[in-house]
This record gives sequence, C-alpha cells and structure tokens, in this order.
Amino acid sequence: MIFEIATIKILPGHEGAFEEAVLEAYPLFQQAAGALSMTLNRVLESTSTYELRVGWETVEHHTETFRSSEAFGRWRELIGEHLDGVPAVVHTEHVLNGF
Repeated sequence: MIFEIATIKILPGHEGAFEEAVLEAYPLFQQAAGALSMTLNRVLESTSTYELRVGWETVEHHTETFRSSEAFGRWRELIGEHLDGVPAVVHTEHVLNGF
C-alpha cells in the first residue's frame, strides 16, 4: 500500500464548508478502484490547512485510474471553491513501524 498525502490550504472561513464537502466526497474515494483508506486531518498550527491521506494499492491507482475518472472531477467540483491554491501532493510508502 502507498499513501497519497495532500496538503490542502483552504480560504479562511471556509473550513466548515470544506469539511462538509470532503464528507460528501467520501463515497467517491470509497468506491474508487484501488482505494483502501481515507483520512482528513486539520493542522493545529494553521487551522486553514489540512492533510488528506488516502491509501492506495498502487501509485497508478491514484495518478492514472482515479485522476482520469469522473469521480476525480466531482471531487474537484466539491472542494474547488474552498481552495487557497493548488494542493501539494506526495506519495509515500511505509518503511518502519514504531510504537
């Protein structure tokens, strides 16, 4: 499993509406081919910044399959008006377990 980690900056005052949009979009990820998990976290030091973490079977499930789907277009429609810039996205793989 790999993780897509997106750092998403939201326009000030849009936090509640953004969180509702992500909740509405949850089924899009749940039904996406290769999607295994999804979490949304708010950064405590910057409450208009979020970390979206999606577990995928492979990078290609995210970059090719999901991004070329209608679900991705709908995802962007739902969150687009709340964004303050383009989300920064990286992919990670697990290398070590701690406590």
